[in-house]
Amino acid sequence: MRIRSGIKVLLAASSIAALMAVGAAPTWAKGTDIPEAAAPSAAMTRVLDYVQSQNSTGFLVIQDGRVLAEKNWPAPEGDAQYALFVYGHDTHGALLEDVASQQKSFVSVLVAIAADKGLLDVTRPVSDYIGKGWSKATPEQEAAIRVIDVLTMSSGLNDQFGYAAPAGTTFHYNTPVYAITKRVLAAAAKQPLDVITRDWLTSPLGMQDTTWRKRPAALASVGNDTGLVTSPRDTALFGLMILNGGLTKEGKRVVSQAGLQAMFTPSGTNPAYGRLWWLNGSPYTVKALAGRKDGPLIPAAPTDLVGALGAFDRRLYIVPSKKLIVVRTGTTARDADFDQQLWLRLTQAID
Repeated sequence: MRIRSGIKVLLAASSIAALMAVGAAPTWAKGTDIPEAAAPSAAMTRVLDYVQSQNSTGFLVIQDGRVLAEKNWPAPEGDAQYALFVYGHDTHGALLEDVASQQKSFVSVLVAIAADKGLLDVTRPVSDYIGKGWSKATPEQEAAIRVIDVLTMSSGLNDQFGYAAPAGTTFHYNTPVYAITKRVLAAAAKQPLDVITRDWLTSPLGMQDTTWRKRPAALASVGNDTGLVTSPRDTALFGLMILNGGLTKEGKRVVSQAGLQAMFTPSGTNPAYGRLWWLNGSPYTVKALAGRKDGPLIPAAPTDLVGALGAFDRRLYIVPSKKLIVVRTGTTARDADFDQQLWLRLTQAID
């Protein structure tokens, strides 16, 4: 059984790697923005009805350059916590939201770009970039924690930065320790995070509504005091770059094929997690709060799906085999198995 499970993981990883390496066929016309959506099919209308019923504020589906659906809805009334994540509207009427832990996947791409530029080596200790004493582990324990361990949620630290296990041996979804990655990036590049993000990512991709914001104290208490504020369309542009094998719509390279392959290679401690990206198709999944469960991340979804997932069910799904991008914003869905229920409906609405 272990051999079969290992083969499944390798097949899923190689499928993603191959698709990323060759790049999907262009998913947009060069020099154009995301087009307006056509009238949704009956099946897609059912998807939209379901998504709207799940406390969503935005939903965008793009397949092979065609916008199959785009809808924006008002913010839920009386949700004080959700209001802390909202920063106005974009020109298309979509709410600009702090997308919570989706930011991790954006940072993963920035790390890969830094590696491409020769500024960052993920196999080196974190302390090589930000100095010693950043954790509460002993000097010897801390020195063993590499950047790659933080990217794969296997630093071996608890949420208070205390030592819990040897680095690289256990998966623990740890947002406070993840936030160290942003310090590592800024130190390696010798530039502030917002400058790096603008110059390396958002400006080349035409992401006009994406920026880092200082979080209110109520949100900063989770150990990650800056939020990435963006729109569904900007998030889709980010996803389309991934789908295009690391290229902008004009054909300019943003991140290397090797960098993409590394991001989507299952980690040794959780086959459903790469470098700050969630991966479908694994024999088991270690989820952020629910622990280990048998089966893939989203059984109803294609096995090559990769996801940038955030709290309140903020979602970016990328499916190379379908040339598909799906973005969902809003607050926590009513259905506890929202991802599964959404994909049961989506598979009826896409080719």
